[in-house]
Amino acid sequence: MKRIHSKDMKTNTYEEYFALKMQDPEFRKGWEDFQPEFEIMKALSYARDECGLSQKELAKRSGIQQSEISRIESGERNPSIRILHRLAKAMDRKLEIRFVPKS
Repeated sequence: MKRIHSKDMKTNTYEEYFALKMQDPEFRKGWEDFQPEFEIMKALSYARDECGLSQKELAKRSGIQQSEISRIESGERNPSIRILHRLAKAMDRKLEIRFVPKS
């Protein structure tokens, strides 16, 4: 577990800190609103890693600039479905978008 170092926190781990922050309704709303973007960032980064590709290699295969891929993975850019499809195709993957029940 990663330790959190801050004089303002009364927790020792990221998990404890996150659980504490999620009790704040404003923080929780912001987190939940950002969740779809976070899922895209995570999915792209994991898929690229599973394929053993660098951002530069994925850029070459997809025709999308490496800086654009970096912005998507860091959450600075919200990609279109068309761009996600091109990235998936470049990694020999299928893009799948689903609506699932809330748990």
